[in-house]
Amino acid sequence: MEKKIHSVKYNFIMNFILTASNLVFPIITFPYVARVLSVANNGKVSFVTSVANYFIMVASLGIPTYGVRACAVVREDKDKLTKTVQELCIINAIMTVFVTITFILSVYFVPQFREEKTLFLINAVSVALNFIGMNWVYQALEQYDYITIRSVLFKVISIILMFVFVHKAEDYPIYGAILVLALVGSNILNFIRLRKYIDFKPRKDYNFKQHFKPILILFSQAVAVSIYTNLDIIMLRFMKTNVDVGYYNAAVKIKIMLLGLVTSFGNVLLPRMSYYAKNKQMDNFKKYMIKALNLELLMAIAFVVYFVLYAKEATLFIAGPEYGEAVLAMRIITTTIIPIGITGILGIQVLTALEKEKYVLISVVAGAVTDLLLNLVYIPMYGAAGAALATTIAEFVVLLVQVIYTRDLLSEMSSQYRIHYYILLGLVSAVPSFFVRFIGFKSEFLLLAVSALVYFFVYGLGLLLLKEEVLIDVLKDIMRKVKEVKKTN
Repeated sequence: MEKKIHSVKYNFIMNFILTASNLVFPIITFPYVARVLSVANNGKVSFVTSVANYFIMVASLGIPTYGVRACAVVREDKDKLTKTVQELCIINAIMTVFVTITFILSVYFVPQFREEKTLFLINAVSVALNFIGMNWVYQALEQYDYITIRSVLFKVISIILMFVFVHKAEDYPIYGAILVLALVGSNILNFIRLRKYIDFKPRKDYNFKQHFKPILILFSQAVAVSIYTNLDIIMLRFMKTNVDVGYYNAAVKIKIMLLGLVTSFGNVLLPRMSYYAKNKQMDNFKKYMIKALNLELLMAIAFVVYFVLYAKEATLFIAGPEYGEAVLAMRIITTTIIPIGITGILGIQVLTALEKEKYVLISVVAGAVTDLLLNLVYIPMYGAAGAALATTIAEFVVLLVQVIYTRDLLSEMSSQYRIHYYILLGLVSAVPSFFVRFIGFKSEFLLLAVSALVYFFVYGLGLLLLKEEVLIDVLKDIMRKVKEVKKTN
C-alpha cells in the first residue's frame, strides 16, 4: 500500500499545526464576520449550520468514529481495508439519500426554516455530499500530514473568498455558501485521493451486518453529544431570538478555538490505541493513556484560568463591542474545556478503543438529558448565559459517568496524574497576569498580548521547575533538531 505510518510524535505535530490553524483562522475571520454581518445575521448562519450538522450527523450514523477503529485494525491488508471502506461508504450513502430528502422537505414545512430558505438550501449541498469525505479513512491510516495540508489550503481559500465577497450585513448567505464550499471541496478532494489506498472495484462478499451494532451504538452516542453541542443553538433560536444565538455563537467560537488546541494530541491517538487494544499490548495502551491525560489537563487548565480571567477583553477583541452580552456566556462555557478534554481521552481513546462504546453512550445520554432539561429552565431566564450554564453542567455529568466506568484503569495509574500541579500553576500564573490590566493599555489587543505573555511565561517556567516530562521532551527534540541543522551546515 502507498502509505507510511508515522510516529505518534509526528502525527501530533501535524495535528497541532491543524488545530493551530483552527485557532488562527477564526481569529482572522470571526472578528471581521462578527462586525460585518451583525449579531442577528451571524446568529442566522450559526442556526442554519447547527441544523445542517444535525442532519449530517444522522446521515453519518456512527461511522466517523467507528470507521477509524474498523479501518485501523485492517490497515495492513489492502483487500480487507477496501472491503471495510466500501461497506461503510455504501451504508453512509444510502442513509444520506433519505436524510437529504428530509432536509429539503423540512425547509418548506418548518416556518423557522422557511424564513432562511436560501441559506438552508445552500447547506443542503453539504448534507448531500458529506458521505464522500470519509475523513475517517485518513485518520485510520494516520495520514495527518495530508489532512493538515488539505485543511489549511481550504481555509486559505475560504478567507480569500470571504474578504472578496462579504462586505455588508446582507451578505450573510454568501458567507454561509463559502463555509459550505470549503467543506464540500475538502470532501471531493478526499474522495479523489482515496484511490491511493483502496480499490474502487465493487465486491461480491459484502458483510454489512457486522457493522450495524457498533455503528448504531456510536450513532446514539453522537445524537446524545449533539444535544448539548448543537441543540443549545437551536433551542435558543426557538425560545429566544437570532440575537441571543449570535451572542452564544461568539462564546462558543472562542471555546472551540481553544478546545482544538487542547485536544490536538488526543485526536491522533485513537488509531494507535485501537491497534494496541486489538493486539493486547496493554502496557503501551496505558502509557499513551496517561501521557494523553496529563497533556490534556496541562493545556486545558492553563487556557481555562487565563480566559476566565480575561473573558471580557477576549470577547470584545475577537467579536467586537456589539457582543458585550456574550462575556458571561463565554466565561461560563470556557470551563467546559477541562471535562471535554478528559472525556475525549476516557471516552474516545480509552472506552472506544477497548470496544466499550456502550459506556460512552450511557455517559453522553446522561449529559444530553441533563442539558435538555436545564436548557428548558435556564434559556428562558438567562438566554445565552443560560445555555452556556446548561452545557457546562452537562459536560461535567458526562465526565463523572466516564470516570465511574474507567475507575479501575484510573486508580491503577493514580500516582502518575499531575493535575494538582497544573491547578496550582494556573492560579499562581494568574496573579501577575491579573495586575497587567492596571498598566493602562488603551487597546484590548495589547492588554491580551502582554497579559498572555506574562501568564504563559510563568506557567511554562513552573512546568520546567517541576520537570514536566512532556515539555522537557519537546525541548529536547528542538535542541536535537537544532544540532542536526548545525551539523549539516
